[in-house]
Amino acid sequence: MAARPEPFTLRVPDEAVADLRDRLARTRFPDQAPGDPWAYGTDLGYLRQLVEYWRGIFDWRAEEARLNAFPQFKVPLCGIDLHFLHVPGKGPAPCPLLLLHGWPGSVFEFLELIPRLADPAKFGGDPADAFTVVAPSLPGYGLSFKSGQPRFGIEEIADCVAELMHSALGYTSFAVQGGDWGAITASRLGYAHPEKLIGIHLNLLAIRRDQQDLANPNAEEQAYLDERAMWLRDETGYQWIQGTKPQTLAFALSDSPAGLAAWIVEKFRTWSDCGGNIEAAFTRDRLLANISFYWFTGAIGSSFWPYYTVRHRSWPVPNGRTVDVPTGYAQFPAEILRPPRSVAQRTYTDIRRWTVMPRGGHFAALEQPDALANEVREFFRPLRRS
Repeated sequence: MAARPEPFTLRVPDEAVADLRDRLARTRFPDQAPGDPWAYGTDLGYLRQLVEYWRGIFDWRAEEARLNAFPQFKVPLCGIDLHFLHVPGKGPAPCPLLLLHGWPGSVFEFLELIPRLADPAKFGGDPADAFTVVAPSLPGYGLSFKSGQPRFGIEEIADCVAELMHSALGYTSFAVQGGDWGAITASRLGYAHPEKLIGIHLNLLAIRRDQQDLANPNAEEQAYLDERAMWLRDETGYQWIQGTKPQTLAFALSDSPAGLAAWIVEKFRTWSDCGGNIEAAFTRDRLLANISFYWFTGAIGSSFWPYYTVRHRSWPVPNGRTVDVPTGYAQFPAEILRPPRSVAQRTYTDIRRWTVMPRGGHFAALEQPDALANEVREFFRPLRRS
C-alpha cells in the first residue's frame, strides 16, 4: 500500500529564532584579505551588513508565512519523511510537473515561479498551459532532513522523487524541470525512469567529462573548453571539500550562522547575473530566507552528500548511456557552464528546444521567474498534447 501524504505547516520554534539572533550578535569576523573585495571569497564589509540585517531587521516569520501559503505535505518514502509542495494547476487539464532545486538552493527558490506555472492566466498566459506543481525538498535538504537519517546520492534522490510522483501521488506520467542538482536528477530520471516522463526541461546540462573530450573542436566548442578550464581552476574549491570531507565542513557551518551565510552568499553572487552587485539580482530577504532555511533545518551537512557520491561513484548517467526522453534547455548567460549543443547532444539525444536567454544566471527561478516559466510552458505544450 502506498504511503499517504500528510499536510504540513512549518513553524520554527521561537527559541530557535532567538538563538539565531544571539549567535549573530556574537559573530567573530575575520579581517579582510588584501586586494579587491570578493577577490578571495565573501567580502567582509558586505557580510557585516548582511549579518546585521539578519539579526535586527529580517523577518523570518514573514518568509515562513510565504512558504506556508502553499499546500505542503510530508510522506514517508525511502526511509525518510519527504517534504514537498503540491500546488494544483488552474486550467482545463493541468500537467503534473516535478520541480527540482539544487545546492545551495531550496524550495524557497520557487515561490515566485510556482504561481506562474500553476495559474498562467493570472500572469496573462493560457490556462491550457497550467501545471500541477510538485516541488520537493530534495532528500537530505531542508524539511526532507532530520538528524541521523540515510544519506542520498543523485541515484537515490531520483528514485525517491519518482516514487513520490508515481506511487504516492498516482501520476502515471509527468514532466520534470530542474537546475543544478535538480537538472542532474532530472537527467537521471530521463535515463532510469523514461517510461514515467513526458520530457525534461533543464537550465543546467549534466554532461560527463569524457563526453567533453573533443579532438578537433570548432570555435564555439573551444570557447566552451576554455571557459570550462577556467571554471575548474578557479571555481571548484567548494566541490572538492564538499565531495571529499563533507563532515568536517558541516561542523563549522552548523555552528556559525555567519559562516553559513558566507559560504552560501558567495555562490549566489558568483553564479548569478548580478554584475558583481548581488542585490541587483536578489533582495536581502530572498537571500536570507534560503540561508535561514538551511540554518533552522540543520541540513547543510546532508546537502553536501551528492557532491561526495558523484566523486566516489560513476556519473548518474553512466558511461556509454544517454538520456533519450524529449529534452528542453534554457541557456542563461551567467550560468556556471554553457556547453554548446554539439556537446550536449552526446548526452541528450532528443533535444526539442534550445533557447539562449537574454538575462539570468544559475538561480533562474529566482532571477527570471517570468522568462523561465514561459520557457517551461513553451517546451511542454506540444508534449502534453501529443
